[in-house]
Amino acid sequence: MKFCWTTITVSDMDKSLAFYQDIIGLKLIRRLKPNEDMEIAFLGEGETQVELIFNEKSKEINFGKDISLGFIVESTSQFSEYLNSKGIMIHSGPFQPNPFIRFIYVQDPDGLKIQFVENIAQ
Repeated sequence: MKFCWTTITVSDMDKSLAFYQDIIGLKLIRRLKPNEDMEIAFLGEGETQVELIFNEKSKEINFGKDISLGFIVESTSQFSEYLNSKGIMIHSGPFQPNPFIRFIYVQDPDGLKIQFVENIAQ
């Protein structure tokens, strides 16, 4: 069995696409409109993707407070500067629970926590 995607319901497809493409750097794979009220976009390369779903009839977004998506960055310090230049506030961190990892959190346009992880060489 292979993990194929994580589905995220969004309140504004264009804002969410801008965040996941411009900030995180995910490539748009496909974008479709199965009906007049719904739009779906798949982002990412390789085996696992992020699926964004916008539904005009269901705009209520509920994320669990303990859910996040994690992405690897070269340096959390440098990435923090990049986020600042884009007007994205750090939600929390940096955290360094051990000598080998450091991470920060931001929130996507709908409040989903996104974790940026730096693996520190030994």
